[in-house]
Amino acid sequence: MILKTARVIVRIARRRNIPFIFKSSYKKANRTSGDSFSTIGIDEALAILSEVRDEFGVPVLTDIHSPEEARMAAEVADVLQIPAFLCRQTDLLQAAGRTGKVINIKKGQFLAPQDMKLAARKVAMTGNKKILLTERGTTFGYHNLVVDMRSLAIMQESGYPVVLDATHSVQLPGGETTRSGGQPQFIFPIARAGVAAGCDALFIETHPNPARALSDSASQLKLDRLDDLLRQVIAVDTAVRKTVKKRS
Repeated sequence: MILKTARVIVRIARRRNIPFIFKSSYKKANRTSGDSFSTIGIDEALAILSEVRDEFGVPVLTDIHSPEEARMAAEVADVLQIPAFLCRQTDLLQAAGRTGKVINIKKGQFLAPQDMKLAARKVAMTGNKKILLTERGTTFGYHNLVVDMRSLAIMQESGYPVVLDATHSVQLPGGETTRSGGQPQFIFPIARAGVAAGCDALFIETHPNPARALSDSASQLKLDRLDDLLRQVIAVDTAVRKTVKKRS
């Protein structure tokens, strides 16, 4: 399933002439319920990610959850991701930084965007300034997230590229008692709004059949809708860049 999905995405990305990084987790350490699926086995999962990178020639991104995992994952991944709930963990950030890989720090749902420069600084203290910052929504009441588009501009003041996670942003954390719910009908407007606000990249979870996904099934984009989403955001991005260029 991973290879088939990657093949489709690579084909779309090349046709649309946009850079693409493949993301998948070898382990899902943060789940709503202890009964939820977490991994097929770390070694097997990392081997699959390595196969994606080798077969399609694309960089690979994956999450890490402890300092001990950083070096292991760095043998396979080009980008190490710090999960949102772990974005303040100094030991984890600095272990990731010391690998020399690109580090993508997801903003905690509980964190103000201004505070992300401090998380980035922890990585930069290792001498590694290859850093991305990702917005994925802010806790807003019970079982709900809201994306404040101001946070994209605020985090860009750090000098690092800022990514908008257009699919985790539509999650309803814990909204279905034993798992997170979601509102995937809002993926398109959130992605368009983020690109209009000037984000540097989009993070999109997609699956051939989201209902059967073992993680985040309620908030993923159906794979056959990905090309249309990219078509729309490319048009928005082109218009924004032309407008900014004229004003400057």
